[in-house]
Amino acid sequence: MNLDGMAGIILAGGASRRFGRDKALAVLGKLSLLERVAGSLEACRPRLIVAPPGKYSLDGWRNVPDTRPGEGPLAGLEAGLGALEPGIWAVCSAVDLPHLTAAFWAKLAGFVQPGTQAVVGHSADGRAQPLAALYHVCALPIVTELLNQGERRMSALLEHLEVVSVEWAALDMPEHLFHNVNRLEELPD
Repeated sequence: MNLDGMAGIILAGGASRRFGRDKALAVLGKLSLLERVAGSLEACRPRLIVAPPGKYSLDGWRNVPDTRPGEGPLAGLEAGLGALEPGIWAVCSAVDLPHLTAAFWAKLAGFVQPGTQAVVGHSADGRAQPLAALYHVCALPIVTELLNQGERRMSALLEHLEVVSVEWAALDMPEHLFHNVNRLEELPD
């Protein structure tokens, strides 16, 4: 399977409290973090940015408001999946993962299996990376149920889905692939 027919979702609705300013607009190289993540998802259709209405504008991307503002990335995933047609897969990335590439997403898409609801890569230290993963729209009712129960952790979602886990060695990607940017000082010079 490749990215054709998969939607792209960027979760960009966070408050950037630890960063101190809007991290989606922070520049790394010559591109904002939002533009870098969007570039890795260029092959996806449709392409959605989950954020407050009117906050960001990128050509070819549709804004989708958070259904539960301030409730974290699990709520952002709910909004993104809820805006999609039934039966499709979505490539989902947090806006603070600027090192993800189209090659990474294509590699992850190669692990999609019938009957699964998520495909999640693992970092070199073995941790699942649910903010850089593929989710099938059929996972939406589970996402909503968890949110209604007060759950906010993306990692908790993985405990309730049929997941294909892709170990680091199978990804064959650069070590900094999953480096996220939470604080201004974490932006490389």
